Amino acid sequence: MSIVSSDIDKAIEILQNQDVVAIPTETVYGLAGNIFSEKAIRKIYSVKQRPLFNPLIVHLHSPDQLIEITTHIPPVAKQLAASFWPGPLTLILPKRPEVPDLITAAKGTVAVRIPNHPVTLDLLSKLPFPLAAPSANPFNRISPTSSAHVEAYFGDSISMILEGGNCKAGIESTIVGFEGDQPVIYRLGSISKEDIEKVVGDIEVRNKKEAAPDAPGMLAKHYAPRTKTLLLNSIDDFKEEQNQRVGLLGFTGDIPEGNFAHVEILSPGGNLTEAASNLYKALHKLDGMDLDLILAIRLPDSELGRSVNDRLERAASS
Repeated sequence: MSIVSSDIDKAIEILQNQDVVAIPTETVYGLAGNIFSEKAIRKIYSVKQRPLFNPLIVHLHSPDQLIEITTHIPPVAKQLAASFWPGPLTLILPKRPEVPDLITAAKGTVAVRIPNHPVTLDLLSKLPFPLAAPSANPFNRISPTSSAHVEAYFGDSISMILEGGNCKAGIESTIVGFEGDQPVIYRLGSISKEDIEKVVGDIEVRNKKEAAPDAPGMLAKHYAPRTKTLLLNSIDDFKEEQNQRVGLLGFTGDIPEGNFAHVEILSPGGNLTEAASNLYKALHKLDGMDLDLILAIRLPDSELGRSVNDRLERAASS
C-alpha cells in the first residue's frame, strides 16, 4: 500500500525526483508534482486518468511567487488575494511562457492559489518549484478529504501520502477568472459567492463548460460516487421502489420517514459551512455501503449551500 507519512523531507525527496505525492490542503487532498517536470505532470494525469484538456491548479506558498507564474494581475485579483490568501480561492491569470502548456491545457492562462494548510505551506516553502495539485482521486470520482480516502483510491500506485489530518473546508476552492479585468466565478467552492461579492461587488457565475473548460470542475459529471445518485428538491419527490437499498443524504437532523438502508446528515444544526465540510466524507461512506441508490436532498441555495448543490448536481449527472 501507499506510504502514509508525516515526513516532509521524504516528500521533498520524492518531488525532487520528479515523482508525485498526495498532499493535504484545507479543501481536499491533492496529487502533487513539480510544475516544471513533464514526467511528474504526466504521471498526475495518468494516475488520475484525467483528460489532458482539463487544466491543473498551481500551488504557491507566497504571493511573491506570482511574478514567476503570471504576466498580469488585475487590481481586483490583488484585492481578492489580499482578502482570501492563504485560503480556498483560485485565480485564473495570464501565464508566463515558462509555465508549461501541459499544466494549463495549452491555454494562455494559469490557475493559481495559496493553500491554507500548515503542512503543505511548510512543504511548499522548502521546495524550489511550485506544485500542481489536482484532487487526489480518479477522474470524476468523489474528492478525498482524508489520507484514507487517497489510499483506498490509489494503493501503491503512488509513492507517498503526506498526512495532514482531515480537510477542514471539505470542498474544492472557489475559482475566479477575469474577462478583461472583470471577475467571473468559474467554479463554486469553499468561499461563497456572497463573500466574494463583499470584495468585488456583483459577480456572475459561469461554471459549466464541457469543451475546453476554462478551469477545473466545469464538466457536467464530476465528484461522483460509483453508486447511482439522485438529487431531489424534497424527499416528497421520491417514489420508492421495492427491494431497493437506498441511502439518504440530508442536510439537517430532521430525518424523514422511509425505508432507508442508511442516513447521513450533513449538519444536524443546519450549518451550511459544516455541511460543506462533511459532504465528501458522507458520500464516501454511502458509496461504500453496497447501495442501489444514493438519494440526496438539495440544500438551501445560498452561501455554501449553493456550492454543495453544485457538487451534488454533478455527482447526480448521468
